[in-house]
Amino acid sequence: MCTTCGCAAGETRIDGEAVHGHDHEHWHVHADGTAHAHPPANNPYRPAAPAHAHRHGDAAAAAHESAGSVHYGHGPAGAHAPGMSQSRMVQIERDILSKNDAYAAQNRARFLDQGIFALNLVSSPGSGKTTLLCRTIDALKTKHALAVIEGDQQTSHDAERIRATGAPALQINTGKGCHLDALMVGHAVQKLAPADASLLFIENVGNLVCPAAFDLGEAHKVAILSVTEGEDKPLKYPDMFRAASLMLVNKIDLLPYVNFKLDEAIAHARRVNPQLAVIRVSATSGEGFAEWLGWIEAGLAAQAAKRQETVASLKRRIAELEARLAQG
Repeated sequence: MCTTCGCAAGETRIDGEAVHGHDHEHWHVHADGTAHAHPPANNPYRPAAPAHAHRHGDAAAAAHESAGSVHYGHGPAGAHAPGMSQSRMVQIERDILSKNDAYAAQNRARFLDQGIFALNLVSSPGSGKTTLLCRTIDALKTKHALAVIEGDQQTSHDAERIRATGAPALQINTGKGCHLDALMVGHAVQKLAPADASLLFIENVGNLVCPAAFDLGEAHKVAILSVTEGEDKPLKYPDMFRAASLMLVNKIDLLPYVNFKLDEAIAHARRVNPQLAVIRVSATSGEGFAEWLGWIEAGLAAQAAKRQETVASLKRRIAELEARLAQG
């Protein structure tokens, strides 16, 4: 994940405005194994950190070797960084994710309060996310208020495509970053100001690794796998498919022309996540879209019911307090 690949050094921009999206220290490792952290910049959205933290780490866990392969994911951190110990990596990852989870909880509370149904669309680059999203918007924009947050390392091309449908869209550029995080999304939601009882699509950076670990406050992660990819993707990138509630198998109109074993792909995905729902779609022909749109409608209804229950619960609590006050 990005705690070891270095993406934290990337500069985030929201519609061209610079935002430092990662709310954590930037770690550097010296040749002698010493690791030190530079704290995040002073920011009203972020807690302060000590000026420097030092740790003289033990050697990183050795790679696990077997016939024909070397595996760097068997240590406690599940990853490898030259010169950094597994314990240091675990500590940094926990710190990053705990802060992200706090911001995700704030986003989720806002979405619940406003009755917003937020979906986090995740996939490899080139899976057809944006094309699928444009067709989805065209089908729903006369029935529901909706908005889109677009995540890419560079350019605003996808946001421009979304705006061409008539839907409001805000572009987040992550620079060297390989995923969106909850703080970035929180900033974007403030700027985008989605309507109450609306549908919010978050199109994440094309990447099947890091986005799996970062909760954005969404109701569901939707993993998109196209038939132009390998059917073994769910086994190669299990964290993403384990984190998803729904897998859309996209570009099924191309099945006659590609060597893709659809049943095997679904079986692999459900081996990783037995509860995973699967819908076969084509963003080009529209095949499967009735089922996909029905799934969204059900989610919107469920979010509205949660909001109503929250309001009803608050009203009951207020009535109880008023009754106690009346009794003296």
